[in-house]
Amino acid sequence: MKTLLVTGGAGFIGGNFVLRQLQSESVRIINLDALTYAGNMDTLAAVSANPAHIFVHADIRDQALVSRLLDKYQPDALINFAAESHVDRSIDGPAEFIDSNVLGTLSLLEATKAWWHDLAAQKRENFRFLHISTDEVYGSLGPEGAFSETTPYAPNSPYAASKAASDHLVRAFHHTYGLPTLTSNCSNNYGPFQFPEKLVPLMILNAQAGKDLPVYGDGLQVRDWLYVDDHCGALETILESGIPGETYNVGGNAERTNLVIVNTLCELLNEFSPQANGEAYNKQIRFVADRPGHDRRYAVDASKLENELGWSAQTSFETGMRKTVQWYLANQQWISRVQDGSYRGERLGLATTDNPAEAAKL
Repeated sequence: MKTLLVTGGAGFIGGNFVLRQLQSESVRIINLDALTYAGNMDTLAAVSANPAHIFVHADIRDQALVSRLLDKYQPDALINFAAESHVDRSIDGPAEFIDSNVLGTLSLLEATKAWWHDLAAQKRENFRFLHISTDEVYGSLGPEGAFSETTPYAPNSPYAASKAASDHLVRAFHHTYGLPTLTSNCSNNYGPFQFPEKLVPLMILNAQAGKDLPVYGDGLQVRDWLYVDDHCGALETILESGIPGETYNVGGNAERTNLVIVNTLCELLNEFSPQANGEAYNKQIRFVADRPGHDRRYAVDASKLENELGWSAQTSFETGMRKTVQWYLANQQWISRVQDGSYRGERLGLATTDNPAEAAKL
């Protein structure tokens, strides 16, 4: 039986990865999560009684505990999802992002390196450390082109900077110490179990509650959208066939503006959950001041992953969005339990700026 040590496995992408992995009877998951505001054990309810799922409530910065887990369970791979991940929160409080995303990743790398160094030769050769990152490390694109694995890093938010730093540490531990690391940089994920501060679930829940649907600026910021289960499939492929030391971009080949996303969600809600008064949900759209330093466009070139490892996204944008809206409408209990008072759908990322031009926008 293969054993995977997964960090951040009670979060959105990590939780979906754990649930997908445990559909196999040949995998054991050691799931380490600090259960901060976005971590939710309800996401893992389907595997709560599965003996192949061992949950550990702890922080990746507890290096001694991570070392004990490595010694005890002897994993075949460590998959690092653990991270503070919301740009708006990083604007309001960047220090926590540096502490968790940079120092946390460093702590994981140090514990893993010390344990891996003493493994038998075959175990050392087969082990993998897979680090999950974001396309936001590359900065912002103009109207043409896409990010490739060789695009220079140019992060524009504290969140992106913290992920860029962690990516560099992972690369350095491979090139300096030989640790067999892999890094993936993904585009915007959406799908089941996503915390409602993110665009897609926030719009669904606000619309259902009769609230405003806030759209930053003109709403024409472009992102590439990736259904979370497709992302998890890509990670399985990278883990199985990726070359140590390499980076792989993961994208859904589905560029859409934020405004298109919101209107798409409104149209689906009109279909699946029409309002009693017959009003269209898009009448709740409200344009609000843009986020400070908001990147205009991201697009991901995933051809390396497709050509070298044979992966491609299987879920179209239209199908993924339909499945996502249907999931949120059918899982009201999960929604109500995750909204425990720490987040109530308010706008985040309203930090002030010393730049007069930016200040005028706020």
